[in-house]
Amino acid sequence: MTRIVIIGGGPGGYEAALVAAQLGAEVTVVDRDGLGGASVLTDCVPSKTLIATAEVMTNFDSSYEELGIIVEDGTPDPDSPARVVGVDLGKVNRRVKRLALAQSHDITASVTRGGARVMRGRGRLEPHQAPDGSREVVVRAADGSEERLTADAVLIATGGKPRELPDARPDGERILNWTQVYDLEEQPEELIVVGSGVTGAEFAGAYQALGSRVTLVSSRDRVLPGEDPDAAVVLEDVFRRRGMNVMSRSRAASVKRVGDRVEVTLSDGRVITGSHCLMAVGAVPNTSGIGLEEAGVALRDSGHIRTDRVSRTTAPGVYAAGDCTGVFALASVAAMQGRIAMYHFLGETVAPLDLKTVSANVFTDPEIATVGYSQADVDAGRIDARAVKLPLLRNPRAKMQGIRDGFVKLFCRPGTGIVVGGVVVAPRASELIHPISIAVDNNLTVEQIANTFTVYPSLSGSIAEVARQLQTRKTAEGS
Repeated sequence: MTRIVIIGGGPGGYEAALVAAQLGAEVTVVDRDGLGGASVLTDCVPSKTLIATAEVMTNFDSSYEELGIIVEDGTPDPDSPARVVGVDLGKVNRRVKRLALAQSHDITASVTRGGARVMRGRGRLEPHQAPDGSREVVVRAADGSEERLTADAVLIATGGKPRELPDARPDGERILNWTQVYDLEEQPEELIVVGSGVTGAEFAGAYQALGSRVTLVSSRDRVLPGEDPDAAVVLEDVFRRRGMNVMSRSRAASVKRVGDRVEVTLSDGRVITGSHCLMAVGAVPNTSGIGLEEAGVALRDSGHIRTDRVSRTTAPGVYAAGDCTGVFALASVAAMQGRIAMYHFLGETVAPLDLKTVSANVFTDPEIATVGYSQADVDAGRIDARAVKLPLLRNPRAKMQGIRDGFVKLFCRPGTGIVVGGVVVAPRASELIHPISIAVDNNLTVEQIANTFTVYPSLSGSIAEVARQLQTRKTAEGS
């Protein structure tokens, strides 16, 4: 029987374990903190659970009056800044941690039912490969005991952890990284968020919705510098309109605690203060101290593992998946990398990883979902594509729901009309992007999307409407 050892139980690891066990391999998953990894325990699942509460707060605050809802409990005058509803952050965070732990237990049960063994401990890859091609992994348990595992193939899926700045070390109380915010019992009065990427934007929007006064420190010209520029403009406008202090082109040099306050010193010498500071300045891979380079696994300067499109590393019999590879920091991509690795090693038919079919979502309010080629790809000449953007203000369902912000954008090839990308900025954009993902993955044309029935009224109707506009433009260019 083929022996597989997987170091790391996040999406890349546990999905690989399920596939390998189904294909008849003897599988052992070595994990330190609990299956699901950071994605389930400290990152994706907890943050989106917190955001779910924030979303309800925002939806109610922004639309109850327009929708004719009356609150019979001393609702303030519309001109008053007081809020109609509040939040018990301690209760919210207890729910967050409870759901994350339950999800981890469900994953563990699924993996063990599938026939894989789960070991709690830290795995280290031994440097030498045996004459038969096998490798050894040493597992060190919390009590210091060790066990040696022999594997025909090893998958490294150790994920990443929050990046720390030398002059801004989290203390878990006032200066926090995104794994520590769920221990808060009291609502931060004034939260400074350092970093305006996806993590920073999501937490800034969530805590603003929960009632904190938020300052977002961005070293770039705009929030979400890696996202569609039209989408980023919409989100930043929404942030500012809701009262967030967005400080563009401002880099944090240091963060220190002063009693029950924090002081953030910017590179230009300015100092801003708040009750709490959340550091969201990226992540670093968990690749040190586990024997990778000694075993012949090449790392990039950033510490990420070099892999090819079927998840192989430079060491024979060693694969890698997930955030430790630096390919695309998404749970869905990690899971796909893990599955591809197992299919490849176990001799199954496998398609190499294709990042142009990956759909991604930023869980702000409104959400930003993308798939395929982007505006940046078009502007840089990496692909010749036509684009049409349709604001949601024109959508009847959006009007009924009091939705003012957002749009649908499609990219298609000029000659064939094949859809190559899309952007949705809307509530539940993570759901609305799926039909566009299907179109991109299957080379559908704008004609096919335009001629497909949609429900009336619906937000998805805007997808068909954008396709019709692209179809009209394509026809006009061809005449």
